[in-house]
Amino acid sequence: MKKIVFVLIMGIIGFSGCKKEVKSDNPFFNKWETPFEVPPFDKIMAKHYMPAYLKGFEEQRNEIRAIITNPKDPSFDNTIKMLAYSGDLLSKVGRVFGALNSANTNDSLQAINRELAPLSSKHRDDINLNDTLFQRVKSVYDNRDKLKLTGEEKKLLEDTYKDFVRSGAALSPDDKNKLRKINEELSLLQVKFGQNLLAETNGFKLIIDKKEDLSGLPEGVIAQATAMAKSLNMEGKWVFTLQVPSMTPFLQYSDRRDLREQLFTGYFMKGDNDNEFDNKEIIARIANLRTERVKLLGYKTYADFALERNMAKTPERVFDFLGQVWNAALPVAKAEAAAQQELINKEGGKFKLEPWDWWYYTEKIKKEKYDLDDEITRPYFKVDNVMEGMFYVANRLYGLTFTKRNDIPKYHPDVNTFEVTRDGKHVGILMIDNYPRPSKRGGAWCGSFRSQRRDLKGKMVTPIVTMVTNSTLPSADKPSLLTANEAETLFHEFGHALAGLLSNITYPGSSVPRDFVELPSQIMEHWVLEPEVLKEYAKHYQTGEVIPLEIVEKLDKTSKFNIGFTTTEFLAAALLDMEYHSLTGTTDLDIRDFEKKTMEKWGLIPEIKPRYRSTYFNHIWSGGYSAGYYSYYWSEMLDADAFQAFKETGDIFNKEVAGRFENEILSRGGTRDPLEMYIAFRGKEPGIDALLINRGLK
Repeated sequence: MKKIVFVLIMGIIGFSGCKKEVKSDNPFFNKWETPFEVPPFDKIMAKHYMPAYLKGFEEQRNEIRAIITNPKDPSFDNTIKMLAYSGDLLSKVGRVFGALNSANTNDSLQAINRELAPLSSKHRDDINLNDTLFQRVKSVYDNRDKLKLTGEEKKLLEDTYKDFVRSGAALSPDDKNKLRKINEELSLLQVKFGQNLLAETNGFKLIIDKKEDLSGLPEGVIAQATAMAKSLNMEGKWVFTLQVPSMTPFLQYSDRRDLREQLFTGYFMKGDNDNEFDNKEIIARIANLRTERVKLLGYKTYADFALERNMAKTPERVFDFLGQVWNAALPVAKAEAAAQQELINKEGGKFKLEPWDWWYYTEKIKKEKYDLDDEITRPYFKVDNVMEGMFYVANRLYGLTFTKRNDIPKYHPDVNTFEVTRDGKHVGILMIDNYPRPSKRGGAWCGSFRSQRRDLKGKMVTPIVTMVTNSTLPSADKPSLLTANEAETLFHEFGHALAGLLSNITYPGSSVPRDFVELPSQIMEHWVLEPEVLKEYAKHYQTGEVIPLEIVEKLDKTSKFNIGFTTTEFLAAALLDMEYHSLTGTTDLDIRDFEKKTMEKWGLIPEIKPRYRSTYFNHIWSGGYSAGYYSYYWSEMLDADAFQAFKETGDIFNKEVAGRFENEILSRGGTRDPLEMYIAFRGKEPGIDALLINRGLK
């Protein structure tokens, strides 16, 4: 009995963080004596991660052992609560490593990631497949109606039990072993996919050495290419990469159709080049392993498994939802393609419109129709001003103040750090990392070095939130000047950041359903081009002039321009995701053929490629959106309706509506059923009409 009591006490000490502080050469083993206990990035080196992970694994194993050897009957406090608070060191090192491996990686971190993947998979399985632990969780769950739990506690108990079942805790010993092998292989394949994609993205460059080949490109775009060449020690040349801020302007403005084809082909063939970084076999294996995995767990398809916890619930409902939007968008896309072909013919072009022509001729039509292009609006969207615009909206809605701090450690010089306060009280820290670089993966995302929660004593733990984008770089003579779309991306990620900063939950690990998580981010996009907001931040970077009303009106008119294309290319990717994850059995997948047949099935026109082809679709193979890419549009159905709650009052900064949105949505995380949360805010369920109207498709 003494031994059991000793283990339990040690487990509780581990949870409470009351161990005697002993200074170590490894920063992860020390209390961080930095402002707000931000990670001391200058002291953390690659050699520190693996020892910290191994110790984190060990500490959580001891904490789990303390739970399962507790002689008392299972209860919410001694089982569910203690499980939620286990793994503090593992979370601490994992958040830092994960963030840096995505935003500032190198060969050492990638090697660690490959070594770590099977160890992490085994550690998770050792917990999720531990029958003694599961029986304690099940005992509490089976007696839940007799317990006096808060709503948040009931949700945590339900989620914990279901997570164990969905992780295979109820399987036979033989099936558990099969599951372990599948999980280990999947973890390695997902890492390899991401590393291949980064290598392919960095490996392609369009190098121009003749000035005449720059025909059609605006001065700002040329300056960007000059700066890129200089950074690569190619002075006197111009370099374009596969990063969107570099690629898209070239496709919009370059008169050289052959060079547009080269650059676009480099983009859509990422991971599909039959070389050492080819992702086709990896994808085929991941798809089959996922199918095997969910079959063991008793599901028909991976999509059935993934959607069970989402708002949509079933693949049938997702396909129906996507089909309704597809049927509204495809005729519009076809009309847009016809208009572009008409322009090609009018100009004497003797060729058929191809995907690498779309941006170029769309830009011409927009310029002709509205006398507006990105180069006219860029001077009014200086990145620092756009951030001030975001902060202005958050202040008006939620009373938040953002103060730049230069005394806080950061992982890269590009990072801007802000302390967030409300009524003079500290709320959290926000780090914003805006520019592309070879060490950063593509896209934009939001994460955290520490999430909001309360510790075991009930003390508030404040968040450290990160926002990462790949926005237009500054050039030699200009600051970073964004397109309206890039400004929208910043507001989008800021919406995620607000959800992290305004979270007000008790227990760590609260999980928001995938098709609800984009609501806080996408609703923020609605404020970007509101005249009342533009006048606060959209100021010319040289003169300080507020963006003219005529440009604002043109931006409003063009907001739905090319909507058939943008909707259809997105939906093509979402449908591709769903088709992969609706496979009912393992098969010898030919990735190119599967993709081709899927697009033919849905009738995608050849002038449009899916936003993400299979071989660089990081969201679904390595990014957590498998059978979930549809969720951006599902969430748009929510955010379009939710923003109407503000518009209906005649005040886009209505304090009462903002307070309701914070209290019922932002602050709650995953502590309540998402539909209940939405109805509590809006008073009704959302409908697809709001989405179609918002997109100009109805």
